[in-house]
Amino acid sequence: MKHVYEGKTKSVYELEDGNYLLKFKDDATGEDGKFDPGSNTIGLSIEGMGKGGVRLTKFFFEKIKEAGIPTHYISADVDEATMTVRPAKVVGKGLEVICRFRAVGSFRRRYGDYCTEGQPLDAFIEVTLKDDDRGDPPITKDALEMLGLLSGVEYEELKSLAQRIGRIIRDEIAKKGMELYDIKFEFGRSKDGQVLLIDEISGGNMRVYRDGKPVGPIDLVRLMLD
Repeated sequence: MKHVYEGKTKSVYELEDGNYLLKFKDDATGEDGKFDPGSNTIGLSIEGMGKGGVRLTKFFFEKIKEAGIPTHYISADVDEATMTVRPAKVVGKGLEVICRFRAVGSFRRRYGDYCTEGQPLDAFIEVTLKDDDRGDPPITKDALEMLGLLSGVEYEELKSLAQRIGRIIRDEIAKKGMELYDIKFEFGRSKDGQVLLIDEISGGNMRVYRDGKPVGPIDLVRLMLD
């Protein structure tokens, strides 16, 4: 097993069979000790965050698989806080795809003159470049195509997949009396060029509310799976 990448919330290892192992950490994004899934920096460490992230990721990836949506997921080991995935290549240096059901976070900050806090949105999709130095700038379909990152067809496929996945997750969360406000996905390409969901789906990359109050990532695992 060869260590190939050290991320904010995961370590990545290449396995002898050509697949990859993701080791989840207890670190979470945020600022000043407060959790924020939209942040680019590690702001705190939450005990059990790694195992909880694997539990929730396993749950959601298996739901997505049942829906016939392509992902890199193979299996997960909750006790070891690891997930085995098939190889996939990121687009450029990485794309983040945000599916929004409520106007909060950066959407609200950008468009505050035209929307109210928590205003309903219909699975609105935003794509941003993974670029900490530039604050993960949003990028349009035309720019993605002109810069050679995605074709127009690939963009529409990615958008459709993100909306389908977002609605699956929203509906599962709603079954537990909670509401998904927004969620951040990552997509890549398989060896044969197929666009597929990669990375994780956990409390660390979504905003969930219950009775008008935010649900923390550990509480989300407990409320969803215990």
